Amino acid sequence: MKRVAKPAGRFNITIEETERPRLAPTEVLIRAECSLISRGSELWRRYIREEAIDPRIMGYSLAGQIVEVGAQVADFAPGDQVAAIAPHAEYAAMEVVTPAHRPSVVKLPAGVSAEAGTFWPLATSSVLWMEELGAQPGDPVVILGQGLVGSGCMQILRALTGARVLAVDALPPRCALARTLGADEVIDASTEDPVAAVRRLTGGEGAQAVVEAVGGRAGAAAFSQAQDMLRRGGLLQVLGLYEDEPLPLDSGKIQGRRLVGGYLDPDQRPRGSDQALELLASGAIRAAQMITHRFPFAEAAAAFDLLYHRPAETLGVLLVWK
Repeated sequence: MKRVAKPAGRFNITIEETERPRLAPTEVLIRAECSLISRGSELWRRYIREEAIDPRIMGYSLAGQIVEVGAQVADFAPGDQVAAIAPHAEYAAMEVVTPAHRPSVVKLPAGVSAEAGTFWPLATSSVLWMEELGAQPGDPVVILGQGLVGSGCMQILRALTGARVLAVDALPPRCALARTLGADEVIDASTEDPVAAVRRLTGGEGAQAVVEAVGGRAGAAAFSQAQDMLRRGGLLQVLGLYEDEPLPLDSGKIQGRRLVGGYLDPDQRPRGSDQALELLASGAIRAAQMITHRFPFAEAAAAFDLLYHRPAETLGVLLVWK
């Protein structure tokens, strides 16, 4: 079978041939249809690194069809359309019997395509992240960064809480998409000071919560801005990763405010998974509008190159395996 690999050397994405997985009694074998590239982890912790990366951690958002089940598997059958936390590969053998905090494979509800199914892992996390905010209807909440994570969080927050969502990004196409996907206010950081804009839109008080979903090279600056956007008693949630430098926490600015990274209770993951699937099925998460590019898997190197060099043009980039 074929799979995406990252040998030694920066920006070195290849397709390699390897043996099809042998199925354990507690596993299912999935034939991939498509997989979603995560710009955050896969660029900043895979693509730009000099060292070789284990192919088993190249990707985590795959959807396809079960073609074989192990002898002890009762809840899945050949032909099931599923999403899985699995790498970019033609086939994936996944454990489905042993209990765990996080389900690794789920059946896709009727009406949820394989393409939309690739958003399931991020959507599950986003449900739990947004619940952690404790936002109430009308509360002003800033989603700082409108990449895959920020865009998903923005839609989920609106669907679950009725909060007043202020979306911020420095790329005009992402600002335009945020408007289309239902943000209450959109701040284009390339044309105005986002901190001043948040203060203006909240009557000078600042936001009840700020979700920092930027990360990468711009993450440190975004974290600093997030502290200035927050009102007293508010919550700053850090989702962005891979800054490669310490985040500038100002002890004066964080006084009387709360800081949290992600969500706190991993036992909630199965419930978050169920809710994510419901939101995908209902259209509350508009996955199809978040997809900007599709590449045949053999052109994975070009897909990664596009994500890295032309972020203004890209959001959801899929590799097509079938």
